[in-house]
Amino acid sequence: MTDDRMSYTGTELMYEVRVAGQLGPGWSEWFEGLGVAAAIDGDTLLVGPIVDQAALHAVLRKVRDLGLTLLWVKSLRHPPAAPLPAE
Repeated sequence: MTDDRMSYTGTELMYEVRVAGQLGPGWSEWFEGLGVAAAIDGDTLLVGPIVDQAALHAVLRKVRDLGLTLLWVKSLRHPPAAPLPAE
């Protein structure tokens, strides 16, 4: 079974969400299919494509609902810049 949320098309933004504490890789499905990895310092990184702002907020609500401490949210890929208007 293919999970469309993890098939990166280039239109989603890649995000890294860092939370304090450790979560195991089994939490990936709970976090919309994001990869769950332990950082060296004991924190957890949730990494992967997120299709839009609503999906990002859904992930952040889950962080809140679990009582996790959010350390940062970082965009790993910026959308293409809009062309500048001709002068």
